[in-house]
Amino acid sequence: LSPNGDTLYAVNTPDNRIEIYATGRLGLEHLHSVPVGMEPVALAAVGDSEVWVANHLSDSVSIVDVSVSPPRVTRTLLVGDEPRDIVIASGKAFITTAHRGQNSPYTDPENPMEMLTEGIGRADVWVFDINDPGAGMGGTPLTVLSLFGDTPGPLAVSPDGTRVYVGVFKSGNQTTIVVSSVVCSGGSSAGPCTPAIGELESPGGLAAPSENIEGAPVPRGDSGLIVKYDGAAWRDVIGRDWNNMIRFDLPDLDVFELDATQPIPVETQAFPGVGTILFAMEVDPATGDVLVANTDARNDVRFEKNVRSRIHETRVTFIEPGSGAVDPRHLNKHIDYSVIPSPPGTKERSLAYPKAIAISADGATTYVAAKGSGKIGVFDTNELRTNSFTPNSNNHITVTGGGPSGLALSADGTRLYALTRFDNGISVVSLSRNIEIEHVTMPNPEPESIVVGRPLHYDANQTSSNGEVACASCHVGGDKDELAWDLGDPDGLVILDPNPRIGACPFGGCPSRFHPMKGPMMTQTLRGMAGQGPMHWRGDRSGGFDPGGDPLDEEAAFRQFNPAFVNLMGRESQLTPEEMQALSDFTLQIIPPPNPVRNLDDSLTPRQQAGRDHFFGPANCIQCHMIDRDQEFFGSRFVMGFAGGTELRKIPHYRNLYEKIGMFGRPNTNNFRPTTEAEHGFTGPQVRGYGFSHDGKHDTLVRFHQGPGFFFPGGDEQRLDVSLYIIATETNLQPIVGQQVTLDATNSAAVDSRIDLLMTRAMADDAQLVVQGVIDDRPRGWLMDDTGMFRPDSADEPAIDATALRAIAQTPGQALTFTAVPPGSGERIALDRNEDNILNADAVATPPEPAGNRRGGSAFFGPFLLLLWLLNRRRIR
Repeated sequence: LSPNGDTLYAVNTPDNRIEIYATGRLGLEHLHSVPVGMEPVALAAVGDSEVWVANHLSDSVSIVDVSVSPPRVTRTLLVGDEPRDIVIASGKAFITTAHRGQNSPYTDPENPMEMLTEGIGRADVWVFDINDPGAGMGGTPLTVLSLFGDTPGPLAVSPDGTRVYVGVFKSGNQTTIVVSSVVCSGGSSAGPCTPAIGELESPGGLAAPSENIEGAPVPRGDSGLIVKYDGAAWRDVIGRDWNNMIRFDLPDLDVFELDATQPIPVETQAFPGVGTILFAMEVDPATGDVLVANTDARNDVRFEKNVRSRIHETRVTFIEPGSGAVDPRHLNKHIDYSVIPSPPGTKERSLAYPKAIAISADGATTYVAAKGSGKIGVFDTNELRTNSFTPNSNNHITVTGGGPSGLALSADGTRLYALTRFDNGISVVSLSRNIEIEHVTMPNPEPESIVVGRPLHYDANQTSSNGEVACASCHVGGDKDELAWDLGDPDGLVILDPNPRIGACPFGGCPSRFHPMKGPMMTQTLRGMAGQGPMHWRGDRSGGFDPGGDPLDEEAAFRQFNPAFVNLMGRESQLTPEEMQALSDFTLQIIPPPNPVRNLDDSLTPRQQAGRDHFFGPANCIQCHMIDRDQEFFGSRFVMGFAGGTELRKIPHYRNLYEKIGMFGRPNTNNFRPTTEAEHGFTGPQVRGYGFSHDGKHDTLVRFHQGPGFFFPGGDEQRLDVSLYIIATETNLQPIVGQQVTLDATNSAAVDSRIDLLMTRAMADDAQLVVQGVIDDRPRGWLMDDTGMFRPDSADEPAIDATALRAIAQTPGQALTFTAVPPGSGERIALDRNEDNILNADAVATPPEPAGNRRGGSAFFGPFLLLLWLLNRRRIR
């Protein structure tokens, strides 16, 4: 909301715009739609005249002047990778990004050691002076703070604006992995284990059971253990101390406090143990406590049956900055996890996936938007603080559209606005009755298969019996929670592997079966699963299990996950075939973002090129790890392969390896076993407890490549070259996609080179280039064609060249924003938003409400109120 409360700003994420509404007692009136960057996810009002928007895919911040009509982007700031939140405090803008990205001062492909150096923070906060963002091409930040955590997410500001709180998005939970040194004796058809030299004082092998119900021992390569730090020791599930094997610290710093009043803001304190996934934060205006909406993982518990229906718990954690106290509150404490499926009435009281939080001006009431429940939880803040609340569905507000993921609370406390992601809408809630009174939808270009399938990923009411668990619990945002889980089943049977394989295996043969005790495995992303054949690290979700089925059919493979809704999530039954098809259609369309550490012109640095030459040449890595964008192979193949372990694995892709950097100092070269006492040296604090490979046990790719089966005559320098290449490997989208810059009457010298780059990459078919702005007080758009001419959004006007287009921006108030968008999307984004074959500028003047969808809520009961609403609706239209 604007500070004066008259205007509501909403991110229209799929349409790359913000929508602007007038607020009033008679409902929301749509005023304007403003193109910004790609995937806007957060915004902040600067007074009543300006809005700053964080664009997740564009790695940018759009500054929108809302004091003029129509509003327009006046400046684009370039920031680090995937900004997630933005707040204003003490005359400064704070933006959270990952510690990488082509716009980051820390990303230098020619000098990669910053990215590969331990001991540095990987949670960046960009800070700009809101009155002087800087004269550089993308602005000049006052500072970029690097906090000692992984990728950051939510932000919050103290009521007096002097303190900013920064949350780490996927912060971990002080768990990591050890590999048992004893259990594998004779436990694999690949051969017996040979204990490594200098095992020191290992507390023993795999905790019982170490074989399945048939008596088949756990294979050697699946014999890891997840251990958790309890404040004094790293302990496994039966309490054994593994301190002698884990020679680093995981501080688990989750929330950081910044002094915003300093000319250059500084970190003042940090708080550990807040939660595993931190979604949102807000500061209690009455007490100054920081409330953090989060989930907390139970991945230290072994076996699927023991975490069934209790995977990530939904919480709000209280932080007292003065004392440093951190007190989590489980919002679903009514659930009896020993009863599966849960009794009737359980899920109705539950809240899942807490994406947003708001607190009343007097601090008395806290609102939690539960994206996985379609509801907003209403809590007495003091009862929540003292844990004296009782979960009650009567204290929930159901919102139309589903998937509430953003909240805005009016200053007078009478209205709560909720962004509903499932239908890309906004619900207006009357807080005097805690009831939705209005619902409007925003334009949404997403295909029906995405809209229909998305709820099946998030909706815990539909996909579990207790209302707390959904696919999104671990596959956060369609991605991953950065944790390893041991979801094996000692009561299961060994089954045949139906998948094709490639390459030779050691010890005279390959295992050709799947043992039900699979050992710890990292949560895999759901991004980029299309066209990849068998799924899971072991390929044990395969169409080959169907009678006469094709093991290379990824849709058939995805259907093999259906039993997990019962066995893992505690649902009464599996999804219906129609539901599973809808979920599959949704999931298989998710793709990874552009690689943020690859040059924007898609070139390779000398070291990356040297690594690629060895990868494709003498090392023959390409035999298994196919890289061919045209065939959509990005390091993976359909088939199974052997690479340095003792078991066959599905050959994994490389598209997210850059996200796994942050655990250093494992005292081993192979299978995690120290070979000398010196390798057991303490390596200090780390930001991540997991690294590379299927179980996350390898801290760096260089060390991973020291295992058997790799050919590196050049030693560690050559291993580093290959590592630098595969970290920067190709993805579905070229690195230029999403990048943008704004040209105005004053900055052509600073931004011309970026515009030239955008045009060059568009001509190379890496992206399409769209240009948007306000000309003569009318929103206008252009799309560059394959000749380098710019076609306007009016059929009555001719295409113009780049020189003529740039000249338009030399008139004050006519800034133009150039954005590289995915191939095939430029026509819709720049010229024909509605895809009705009538170009935007040629369309007959239409009413300002963009979607034409408005529904009154149940507050409009009486004839008089209904008449007022209808009259207002007519006026708006």
